[in-house]
Amino acid sequence: MAEMDGIEHRTVQVNGINMHIAEKGQGPLILFIHGFPELWYSWRHQITALASLGYRAVAPDLRGFGDTDAPDSPTSYTCLHVVGDLIALLDTIAPDHDKVFVVGHDWGAFIAWYLCLFRPDRVKALVNMSVAFRPRNPQRKNLESLKAVYGDDYYMCRFQEPGVIEAEFAKIGTARVMKEFLTYRNPGPLFLPKDKMFGHSLDAPIVLPSWLSEDEVNYYASKFEKTGFTGGINYYRNLDLNWELTAAWTGAQVKVPVKFIVGDQDLTYNSVGTKDFIHKGGFKKYVPLLEEVVVMEGVAHFINQERPDEINKHIHDFIAKFH
Repeated sequence: MAEMDGIEHRTVQVNGINMHIAEKGQGPLILFIHGFPELWYSWRHQITALASLGYRAVAPDLRGFGDTDAPDSPTSYTCLHVVGDLIALLDTIAPDHDKVFVVGHDWGAFIAWYLCLFRPDRVKALVNMSVAFRPRNPQRKNLESLKAVYGDDYYMCRFQEPGVIEAEFAKIGTARVMKEFLTYRNPGPLFLPKDKMFGHSLDAPIVLPSWLSEDEVNYYASKFEKTGFTGGINYYRNLDLNWELTAAWTGAQVKVPVKFIVGDQDLTYNSVGTKDFIHKGGFKKYVPLLEEVVVMEGVAHFINQERPDEINKHIHDFIAKFH
């Protein structure tokens, strides 16, 4: 399954860890950054499509995921660590490229925003999905804000205590957890109360959508079965540390050309204040080179897998302007 469509796999050493990357094609480099609970594999449709259009598509497993090393310390998963890995990766695999195209989704979108804030000199243009840029609030830490709005059962809050959510996921089983996340279509916030995870009985059957096969779920499950979910969940455990570390960027703008794409059924798009921020000037204020906002109707969170052909076209149409 992983060797599909001529995608090549290799390991690159970055910042003392072994990072697994999938790549295909020749030409201008596009760096694809995945989210949670995902892998390079989330970009399988984009890698093959953009490679066929004359690009070199590169999708790493981020630290803590898949076949990339997972450092033990929870504090080794800050935005500075992850962006540092990506810069080191680019320096190694594309030393002759000053700037690359970047495509992000979910946590990968968060990381892509940070990459553009910290190193705009390395990014030609960005296509980001699902997670809009949010300016740092100097008055209040991230978790405090989330708890105030959503309460303790909100998934990001439930992810904080090391080992707790992992033990609950272990009881459910890796494949079931993957199906729950990938098929989640409730536009409201995701709550994971201890007695009723994902909002329904866990013996209720899950019908996979047409865009997701049992084999595809099994590929994800096989990797998370091996690594566990801790590496990925550690990203959430650094929300407040990221807030502390990025104090110097309070009020800073993202100064690279951006196209933003989100589904109207995505829980992120429907979170408190997000639509107003995106559509009433806030987003553009902090991302002055925001050229397009695309809201796709009837599409939920895993947009690049649910509507791959449209997303491939959106990516290509935008980055083709910057050759």
